[in-house]
This record gives sequence, C-alpha cells and structure tokens, in this order.
Amino acid sequence: MSEKVCAVIVTYNRKDLLRECLNAVLSQTRPPDHVLVVDNASTDGTPEMLRAEFPQVEVLRLPENQGGAGGFHEGMKRAYEEGYEWIWVLDDDTIPEATTLFFLLEGAKRYNLDIASPIAVSYDDPEKLAFPLLNRGMLTYDWRSVLQNEPRLGQNLLFLGVLLNRHVVERVGLPDPRLFIRGDEVEYNRRILRAGLRTAILPWVRVRHPSFSGELFFLSGRRFAVVYSGSQFKDFYNFRNRMYIFRKHSRLWPVWALLEAIRHALFFLLLRRWDWPGFVFWAKAAYLGLRGRLIPYKDFAKEN
Repeated sequence: MSEKVCAVIVTYNRKDLLRECLNAVLSQTRPPDHVLVVDNASTDGTPEMLRAEFPQVEVLRLPENQGGAGGFHEGMKRAYEEGYEWIWVLDDDTIPEATTLFFLLEGAKRYNLDIASPIAVSYDDPEKLAFPLLNRGMLTYDWRSVLQNEPRLGQNLLFLGVLLNRHVVERVGLPDPRLFIRGDEVEYNRRILRAGLRTAILPWVRVRHPSFSGELFFLSGRRFAVVYSGSQFKDFYNFRNRMYIFRKHSRLWPVWALLEAIRHALFFLLLRRWDWPGFVFWAKAAYLGLRGRLIPYKDFAKEN
C-alpha cells in the first residue's frame, strides 16, 4: 500500500499564521509528499506571500470565501482525485511538532486506523489542551490527565492535523460546504462513526493551536457548557449547525433540541443576566438548523 501523503491546509486572511504552519509542515521529520494550500480568496497578501516564500507548494485559490467547510471540501477532493493514500488536514492556525506526521502514520498502521488524530495543545501553555476532552466524565484542559500509552478509540479532532486514509472519502464523502464554519467537523465525524470507520486520538502526538477556553462557558461544574464567542457571525453558524446536526443524525433530536433550549436559556437569561436579544438570536439561528435551511449569515442578517 502506498504511503504518499498530501497535506491540505485551508487559509483565509492569516498569512503570518499560515507561514508558521507551512514552515512546520515542510520541516517534518517525515515530510508530506505534497502540500496543497486552499486559499479562501484572501485579501491580505496571502497569494503574494505564497509565491515569494513557498513556490514548492500547490495553491488552490477559491473565487470566494467558502469557510473552513468549503475549503476542506475542495482541498480533500483535490487530494483524493490526485490519488494520495493519506490526506493530512490542517487549519492555518494549527502548528504540528516536528514528528507529528511520522507518529500519525506509525499510529495509523500500528492500530489499523482509518483516521489518526493528534492532541491539540495550547499555543501559550503546551501543558494545557486547546480543546477540552472528557476524563472520568468531566471536561478537562489538562494534557497530562489524558496522556496515555493507548489511543482514545472512537475520538478525533478533525481538521486540526488529522490524518485520513483515502477510503474515508470513498465511504462517507467530503465535508458539507453548506456548514461554512463551526460544526462542519462534528457533522463529518458523525458520518465517520456511523460508517464504522476506525478513528482515534493519539495522546502522545501533538499540534499547537489557539485555546478554545475563552469561548466555553460552564453551567454546572464541568459537565455542561455553552459555546459562545460574542461574534454574531461565528455564533450564528455554531447555533444553526448544532441544531442541524441533531436533526440530521439523531432519532432523539426533539430531546436534544429541548435540552439545547434549556441550556441556552440558562446561559443567556441567568449567566448573562437576562440577555433576551442574545437568546432570541440563538432561537432564530437554531430554528433555521432544525428546518435544514442552511442560508449564509449575510442572508440571515438581511432578514433580521
């Protein structure tokens, strides 16, 4: 079996982060065989920087910003069509360690994985996770508390340096570009798990990523939380896409929808001290998701 790897990096108006990401990808002890940068119509000089500093990478420039979901859709499609056995998928703010790809390939073979995922640790504190993981029923940011010598089977952190075999695309297709951002990885993972593909986080393999902790608000200890960025653009896609995923992938979606309503009522009306406009915004976005009406934010803003 071929081990040829194509790294797919999606970027939008973050050329300094992209430069750091590319330098880390190209400096791997086991470098990828090909690097594809999907540029979501950046306007900050990204194309010029790529031509001047990274002439060895392929650039797929999209005619408009299609979000992470659209970028990964197009990049993974290109890598698959070009025949690569493995697709290494990274956002532009994901910085792999020098041995990340080597150990992902090694772990995928050792544990017979279709998808091998690294742990994402914080830029500022590599002892802290960038995204919390469950440990004994509680969410934790402590990397060492989840460090173990065995893979965390059935889990992954999609698009943060995850390594996918090409038959993942054959079995479940590509990410849904309509989701744009926030939740596209969750929806894709639901398809992966439903197809019975073998996926795992390898806790000893790391990438660095900005911490998510500033957007996670706990409601009860560390068991229940709400994701809230304060940006209507980001929150619209998060609220809408979560409900869409529940409706599409769960038979118990009415129960999940009710729990989401309770959770966000507690957050906006208690934790945020009667933020009624915030709760109404959540309800409108969530209703679109339940109906499967995946309109872009600009159209939602015009209607509201």
